[in-house]
Amino acid sequence: MIRRHRLADTDNHRLAHLCGPLDAHLRQVEEALAVRIGRRGPEFRIEGPREAVQRTIDLLDRLHELAARPLDDEQLRLALVETASAGARPARTAPAATAAAASPADAGAELEGTPADASVVLHTRHASLTGRTPNQVQYLRQMLSHDITFGIGPAGTGKTFLAVACAVDALERQGVQRIVLTRPAVEAGERLGFLPGDLAQKVDPYLRPLYDALYDLMGFDRVGRAFEKGQIEIAPLAFMRGRTLNHAFVILDEAQNTTREQMKMFLTRMGFRSKCVVTGDVSQIDLPKGLGSGLIEARQILADVRGIAFTDFTAADVVRHPLVARIVEAYERMRPAP
Repeated sequence: MIRRHRLADTDNHRLAHLCGPLDAHLRQVEEALAVRIGRRGPEFRIEGPREAVQRTIDLLDRLHELAARPLDDEQLRLALVETASAGARPARTAPAATAAAASPADAGAELEGTPADASVVLHTRHASLTGRTPNQVQYLRQMLSHDITFGIGPAGTGKTFLAVACAVDALERQGVQRIVLTRPAVEAGERLGFLPGDLAQKVDPYLRPLYDALYDLMGFDRVGRAFEKGQIEIAPLAFMRGRTLNHAFVILDEAQNTTREQMKMFLTRMGFRSKCVVTGDVSQIDLPKGLGSGLIEARQILADVRGIAFTDFTAADVVRHPLVARIVEAYERMRPAP
């Protein structure tokens, strides 16, 4: 079908920001939503399937509202991701629930007073975050309503970032007393040899992605103070053995690089009024040959255990550069059948 759509506001600066240099933003919209867009001034001619045309109109109106300043690639990409998944996203029938709707004590139960199709908003120092795809929304709700949550899927789907955001939100609301972040110190297909410095300096490169997420969500100064007070701890997985973590939000990142023994050890560290989130990408396993991934095995063993939830992400959930989703899809097509 073909529809014509005229913007309510004909401000030329907004129109230029919306369309991008040489209409580059419109070309990205065309590719993402499988439509054709023609433009004459503030009037657009949109051709394609009926549903895609309507979603394109809604997207153009939304981008136009944001176009008081030039739109950057990240804004456009996130808007495209949300629009592409709009058909699968549950309708919002009530105001968004905040992370305060559930605390570690509520684990295993539905969020009290929150309808199952409501979105979740996490409040951090720098931003309020919501899930941008149906899987991300499900992931957030599962982290709030379950003691242990697994997020499994390709790079760029927000597994680690959303888990850290949920932990920061819980810490800010005093739902937990500390955040514990860990990951196995496994090299990604390289042998780095001897690393100089003390123990903290040796393991720091492996934990850098967790620091980056914290800095984005809390700011450098706030993170530094939280480390000084013992509210945040980042450590290699090997340091978890023998501990019991009470009143904590515990995140295991890069879990595909755990062995069976390491995964079992980690999951049994959980104490009272604590939450545990495990994230990983089973397509990027860096373990030595012959060692099975503890994440793959845990997915099979714990699938039916009450109180544990799993979210499986796909390329459709990627919120990085558009090429990342295409790269993930290309590798998925080439993956041999199990």
